[in-house]
Amino acid sequence: MSDIWKPSVTVAAIISRDNKFLMIEEETSEGVRINQPAGHLDPNETLQQAVVRETLEEAAHDFTPTDLIGTYLSRYVSPATGQEVTYLRFAFAGELGQAHDRPLDTGILRTVWMSHDELLASQARHRSPLVMQCVNDYLLGKRAPLSLLYTHPSALGAGVQ
Repeated sequence: MSDIWKPSVTVAAIISRDNKFLMIEEETSEGVRINQPAGHLDPNETLQQAVVRETLEEAAHDFTPTDLIGTYLSRYVSPATGQEVTYLRFAFAGELGQAHDRPLDTGILRTVWMSHDELLASQARHRSPLVMQCVNDYLLGKRAPLSLLYTHPSALGAGVQ
C-alpha cells in the first residue's frame, strides 16, 4: 500500500436551459441522490474529454464544454464505510447537444430538469455540497477560458513506456 495521498479527480457538466438545470438521480450507498452529470477522470483522457464522456454516459446527450466554472476541493467521509475521500472537481459550462437513444450508466435512475429553487429545496438529497456550489457559481457568471487547462501529451499516454 502506498503512503502517497491522491485526491479523486472528478468533472461535472453544469447545463442550463430555460432557467432549469439538467440533473441526474442516481442510486448510491446512501440512497437516491441528485447530481450533475459528473464522474471520475479516466486514464489517458483530458478533463474536457472526461466531462463529454460522463454527460453521454449519465444523461445520454452530447455535451460541448465552453468554459470552466471553477475547481473545487472537498473532503467527504462515507457514512457507509467511514472512509475519507478528497475530491478535486472541475465544473464546466457548455452546450447540450444531440440526445442519444442509449441506456444510462449503471446506477443512474433518470435525468431531470430542476430550477434553482427546486435545487435549494432538495439539498438534503444532493450527492455533495458541491452540487449547489457549482450551480451558484454558474449563476454568478463565474467563467474561465478552457485555454487555462493544459494537458501534457504524457498524460494521454504519449511517450509513456
